[in-house]
Amino acid sequence: MSEELVREENPLGSKPLGKLLFSLAVPAIIANVFNALYNIVDQIFIGQGVGTLGNAAVSVSFPLTTLCMAIGLMAGLGSASGFNLELGRKNEEKARKIAGTAAGMLLISGVIICFIVRLYLVPLLKLFGATDNILPLAKQYAGITSLGIPFLLFSTGVNPLVRADRSPGYSMIAIVTGAVLNTILDPIAIFVLDMGIAGAAWATVISQIVSAVMLLCYFPRFKSVHFLLNDFIPRFKEVAEICKLGFNSFIFQFSNLIVQIALNNILRIYGERSVYGADTPIAVAGIIMKINVLFIALIIGLINGAQPICSYNYGAEKYKRVRDTVKLFMTAAVIMSAIVWTVFQVFPGPIISLFGFTAENAQYFDFAIRFMRTYLFFVFLNGITTCSTTFFPSIGKAAKGAILSFSKQIVFLLPLLVILPRFFGLNGVMYAQPVTDLLSFFLAIIFLMDEFRKMPKENISFEIKMES
Repeated sequence: MSEELVREENPLGSKPLGKLLFSLAVPAIIANVFNALYNIVDQIFIGQGVGTLGNAAVSVSFPLTTLCMAIGLMAGLGSASGFNLELGRKNEEKARKIAGTAAGMLLISGVIICFIVRLYLVPLLKLFGATDNILPLAKQYAGITSLGIPFLLFSTGVNPLVRADRSPGYSMIAIVTGAVLNTILDPIAIFVLDMGIAGAAWATVISQIVSAVMLLCYFPRFKSVHFLLNDFIPRFKEVAEICKLGFNSFIFQFSNLIVQIALNNILRIYGERSVYGADTPIAVAGIIMKINVLFIALIIGLINGAQPICSYNYGAEKYKRVRDTVKLFMTAAVIMSAIVWTVFQVFPGPIISLFGFTAENAQYFDFAIRFMRTYLFFVFLNGITTCSTTFFPSIGKAAKGAILSFSKQIVFLLPLLVILPRFFGLNGVMYAQPVTDLLSFFLAIIFLMDEFRKMPKENISFEIKMES
């Protein structure tokens, strides 16, 4: 009996769920939002200091960031899920190897991606939709920010691991410090030092380095395990498990990458046929997607806070606690989504104005407002969809999360982006996203209902252990 009582001391399995989720989710939300602010702050200051072409340059460079997010979140969320699942099963050695392998693979992959991007930068930017007007600024911006890829990848992937070790405050401080530093350096570099778009790029790289170093310094302080040096050598078995559990996050972000590339090129084609030209629609769409990333960061922060709770208790076979956690964070996601939807629909003008679009140029300003309201019309449904894609891997059901992510971006959105503009021009691009959001919402509900139907309603195995 005493052994069982000791096992119950882990707060993930015993602390009241409301307080536990709040303590884990709030720092995660703050960290994710500030992480999202990296590119948004760049875009705001570049829009104010460089103009529409500067915004468009950041937009066509953004797929590089998305690629880093795809790999970083796969390693980070996959290792965090595996780490907590193994802790729940009382297998601390396996948990240690998973975390160490994730750190090692992040460092190695970051250096490799940086080298490849710098070698093929111009062809990549053209593939991402850069026009002749946009390319010079995009080359300047991405050429500098590519130097920060190893640091961005490491901080993105290690951040969930630090949270999984029950240190959400430290992970939050590391990301917030970098984001605040970026916000301070951006106006100094762009306006005071007159470095233009290059100044924004250097501000981003410096801030990413600071966040990565802070997270690196946490490894000697891990609470749950104590690392050995050879734990950081990537092992195939652990790499495969991490990729399996984090595959849905990779699919979600990599699908975003494909959609961003397709979207930029479709906007270039149909923009040239419109009164707006090719450059302005690319800039507007980039801004709207960055604004949406801020909302997604809120929801992902929420589910990242819930992930350790779900993983640990599912591994410990406390299924009722898993169910109660899901109900709690889904309710919070619906409330947050409704608030954000209201802001997006009621205040699009002031939001768009932050990025250099003003009512003085009524034609472009009205287009940006209409694009934002239409493109994000069903954002109030996305809280449940986004939570679902991360919940399933947290309980070891990575395939379901991957199917949800793949279906939303590739099965639904990508064909709609190709088909609808043929009939509605630029308006078809706006219509594609809300239709996709609606279809994805119904699919997520079906998957959730199926999982709850199959999941045991009571903690049967745990009760048997206690009786014995």
